[in-house]
Amino acid sequence: MEYLNNMIDLSIIALSESISKPGNYALILEDVVGKRRIPLIIGASEAQAIAVAMEKMQPLRPFTHDLFYQALTQTGVIMKEAVITKVKDEIFYATISLLTNSGERLVLDARPSDAIALAVRFNCPLRATTEVVDMSGYFVDDKTRDKKGSYAEYTLAELEELLAKIIKKEDYESAARVRDAIDRRKGLR
Repeated sequence: MEYLNNMIDLSIIALSESISKPGNYALILEDVVGKRRIPLIIGASEAQAIAVAMEKMQPLRPFTHDLFYQALTQTGVIMKEAVITKVKDEIFYATISLLTNSGERLVLDARPSDAIALAVRFNCPLRATTEVVDMSGYFVDDKTRDKKGSYAEYTLAELEELLAKIIKKEDYESAARVRDAIDRRKGLR
């Protein structure tokens, strides 16, 4: 656990259907201080588990993450944090840190989507190592931010190229703004 002193806090900023990988979802995390974004592609059931917890919905029957949450809390175990620990060959790895009622700390290997689904339920910190954020994080291009007139300096071809780059990064908030700029330029809006 050499990464414990080298952490960056993250927040969930978007969860939407993946354009590049149909049937999957893009989960966008953001470094709360440096504002770098990390896109994760997750399955539909994992996306549903995260969304249900974020929206504080109560399904008729508990999902697997709800069952695990209940089992842990009823035995006196709390989750302290979820950590995205590394990226290797474009695969993200994570751990969850648990604290037993006897004070023992347990660190379990987990898929990032499962770790995040549990972190939302436990309302505990979501973090990544500096290495993960440095390797997979990106800054939103200033020209994609919602500034009046920021797209005026782009040609239509440049806007379409910018849109393709943003979609590849799974940054759908910025992509929607660029798409709207393209539509306005074409007279569609």
